[in-house]
Amino acid sequence: MAAALPCLSAVHAQTAPQTQPATTNGPVTSMDAIRVEASADASAGGLSAPFAGGQVARGGRVGILGTLDNMSTPFSVTSYTNELIQDRQAKSVGDVLQNDSGVRVARGFGNFQESYFIRGFILSSDDVAYNGLFSLLPRQYIATELFERVEVLRGASAFLTGSPPSGGGIGGVINLVPKRAPNEPLTRVTTGVASGGQFLASTDVARRFGPDDSTGIRINAAQRSGDTGIDDEHSRTSLVSLGLDWRSADTRLSADIGWQENKLKRARPNVTLARNVTVVPDAPDASSNYAQPWSYSNERDVFGTVRAEHDFSDKLTGWAAYGFRRSDESNSLGNVTVTNGSTGAAQFSRFDNVREDQVDTGEFGMRANVKTGSVGHQFVASASFFQLKKDNAYATGGTRQTNIYDPVSYYDAPPLTNVVGNMDNPSLQGRIQTSSYAIGDTMSFFEDRVLLTAGIRHQRLSSRSYDYNSGKETASYDASHNSPAAGLVVKVSPSVSLYANYIEALVAGDTAPATIATSSGSGTLDVVNAGQSLAPYVSKQKEIGVKYEGEYFGSTLALFTTDKPRAYTDLSDLTFKEAGKDRHQGVELNVFGEVTRSVRLLGGFTWLDAEQRSTGDPAINGNRVIGVPRFQSTMGAEWDIPGVQGLTVDGRVVYTGSSYANAQNTLKVPGWTRFDAGVRYMTDVGGHTLTLRARVENIANRNYWASVGGYPGSGYLVLGGPRTFSLSASMDF
Repeated sequence: MAAALPCLSAVHAQTAPQTQPATTNGPVTSMDAIRVEASADASAGGLSAPFAGGQVARGGRVGILGTLDNMSTPFSVTSYTNELIQDRQAKSVGDVLQNDSGVRVARGFGNFQESYFIRGFILSSDDVAYNGLFSLLPRQYIATELFERVEVLRGASAFLTGSPPSGGGIGGVINLVPKRAPNEPLTRVTTGVASGGQFLASTDVARRFGPDDSTGIRINAAQRSGDTGIDDEHSRTSLVSLGLDWRSADTRLSADIGWQENKLKRARPNVTLARNVTVVPDAPDASSNYAQPWSYSNERDVFGTVRAEHDFSDKLTGWAAYGFRRSDESNSLGNVTVTNGSTGAAQFSRFDNVREDQVDTGEFGMRANVKTGSVGHQFVASASFFQLKKDNAYATGGTRQTNIYDPVSYYDAPPLTNVVGNMDNPSLQGRIQTSSYAIGDTMSFFEDRVLLTAGIRHQRLSSRSYDYNSGKETASYDASHNSPAAGLVVKVSPSVSLYANYIEALVAGDTAPATIATSSGSGTLDVVNAGQSLAPYVSKQKEIGVKYEGEYFGSTLALFTTDKPRAYTDLSDLTFKEAGKDRHQGVELNVFGEVTRSVRLLGGFTWLDAEQRSTGDPAINGNRVIGVPRFQSTMGAEWDIPGVQGLTVDGRVVYTGSSYANAQNTLKVPGWTRFDAGVRYMTDVGGHTLTLRARVENIANRNYWASVGGYPGSGYLVLGGPRTFSLSASMDF
């Protein structure tokens, strides 16, 4: 066993290329002839090498600037590795991001879609990127078997990535890196069980072949199925994905295709607080379930990408990429609204929905490395497009009474009384189209010790909405904007970098409502410019920070401020206009790496002051933004047990401060702390690596509201999960 253990890390994660830190003159990759290293996206640089401890990488994708070393990047980026994903037994993107102190996982409005608070701004899973292209993976739930790494680019990113199609990206974007075949053959089989009887079976197979192993193939298949730790809740997720890559001396190609089906039965819904509620209800028992027995949510997705990169010379490289997604969703839900916060009295209404998505997106660009005197330049130019075609229909039914502390679950499904569109054949309801062009230059001075990046992106945003029944266009939006950016890195020493940036985010402006409630709430008034779309909202971010990376330990400290415009109807002239803003100011500290050879840390803290300003309503001016705590922290530690080779224990504490469920800040949701722990053992069995993992989350079985909101302006509550056990065994053949 002792002889085998030094090799475990090689089979535990993909092999990374031996890449020098990226500079403006491009990465330098060592290859024996056409010896292939694991490559994320048909790029010469490949994956960034893991940092000491293996939980995060030394860099990540920074939009059109490509994959950069963390110390050469004027932005805050964290790339979580597949090693961390496996060791934490993460099932989804949200499970991985529980390790990030600057991110909190929430849920979509009225459904089970994952949403993410990054620096206090909401990013929906619609706006997650896959290999640099937005909205390709399943929009409600993305299983971890589909990706190699989770990259978090914190802060606004209009110049770097373009605007995410669903209007997120103000606080940051998430990019998922696809899996590629490593240099050594891989055949891994994993089985597992979890609380409630949830069962996992998966396989991961990869091979390289052809001259100099220039061609790679990697196949992943998995299924999770069974009851969960929540009473009477059942889920089943099935998936298959195929990743291909090929390279020659000057050309690199990659392609991915995947299928995922996610089925939920009696999944516990969100809790909305009625307008008359004056107190936030205490969190019910974490195992309880107030979903109705007839409720369900199903989603099926097929998706794929293809990417090519070609070196026209040693100084000029071009790339092109295309991706698609085809999705079908259907659900029947009984969403809960609490009418009395003290007693937990509530009601639910039936809501059925069918939706079909067609996404097509792509990009192409060029990079050039040149020198003018002593100054190095890395020029980049790119163009991109995105289109979403959405077919939709929905229906509503009657309302019934229940209680979140004593749920009533014997009702039959209320009959549908209002059907909008054709539930058997939904028609076109909306289109979203974006296109953009970007240019940038990263200049290097004083032998790459000072790096200055400047660029601009011109982006067009367009959307159309159509009547569910007649198909007639009911609303349209078409606007464009130029988004500049600037970033500076000063390398004080090989282990310390100072950085600063100015960058913007761009989202479509709101559309004026038809009416507005009177101040007394007794009636409504007509809005003068009803149906008018406002100009795109431009969020402006300023950030400074310092990065430290020693041989084994690293940290990043960032101070930032971001203004997000908002709109309201001015009661003096009944005109809907852009006015006021939400200002998010904060401090982030992240730590990672090895404290000693046997102890690893990962985590940090985030302090946020998210304030509503000049809102047009004196009752909310100066109040905190819905769902955003002042302080949150995550800290995880791993310890290799001395004397027992291959045995490691880990612990994690997650703290989230109190927040508010309404803009008036009268409904305060208590903060919470959760403790998680795990143990794993790696050994050799007959020449094969066996990894056993056990984990428990929410050790104290605490009852808590895990998130507040997840959709702009809404303060619904999501109950945290109960104490949950999971066990798995992986064998590499």
